[in-house]
Amino acid sequence: MKKIIRKALTLLLVYYAYSVEYRAELIFWVLSGSLPIILMGIWIQAAQGGQFGLSPVDFGRYFITVFIVRQLTAVWVIWEFETEIVQGKLSPKLLQPLDPVWHHVAGHISERFTRLMFTFLLVALFFILYPQAFWLPGLSRFLLFTLAAVLTFALRFTIQYTFAMLAFWTERASALENFWLLFYLFLSGLIAPLKVFPEPVQKIVMFTPFPYLIDFPASLLVGLPVDIGRGFWSMVGWILVFLGMNRFLWRAGLKRYSGMGA
Repeated sequence: MKKIIRKALTLLLVYYAYSVEYRAELIFWVLSGSLPIILMGIWIQAAQGGQFGLSPVDFGRYFITVFIVRQLTAVWVIWEFETEIVQGKLSPKLLQPLDPVWHHVAGHISERFTRLMFTFLLVALFFILYPQAFWLPGLSRFLLFTLAAVLTFALRFTIQYTFAMLAFWTERASALENFWLLFYLFLSGLIAPLKVFPEPVQKIVMFTPFPYLIDFPASLLVGLPVDIGRGFWSMVGWILVFLGMNRFLWRAGLKRYSGMGA
């Protein structure tokens, strides 16, 4: 166990060093995820004259939380893995006594720590400009949100890494991720809280993985009504579903991999 922990820490430190080399670029990546802040202004104005069941303050808190969730759960593994397949860079990793996925996991986790400071600065700026939206969630709610954010990252990573497996069969596996993004934008709670959707739509969407990628963790922290038990069990269930698909495609894909470009 000590050897495993030591290897994990070494891997994380290596990828953290890679991340801090591109701090200026990282700032732009953080800013590129500021769409929720833009949408916040639109929904706050709409709530002042509409009947959405949420107040302008609720919308403000929801979308700043969406921004935080997006920063904590950003995933880009499909583009990295696609490049490794096309250019043959996967070959040396297959010779190591370590599943290549852990390189990607370490890279993503390390990058989280480098972007936290910029994320907190933007959140602090928001509360300075809109102080009436400031709130402090209770400890239990904060811990539930933390657990939900970890599972959300695991779910997003597993989904995208599963799509990445298609790179064994096509050079543009990322095209599927772009198609998936269309549904993700509208059904995850990024564009609008699911609470403003018609009830029949909400019931259907809850049987998909989309609400658990943004709406569920964001609603937990803000205090909007959610089925906590169903939410967590659904997240675990979808992670297991995509993990099973991932391992099947990984084994089938390795039989086709030829290391072209290596």
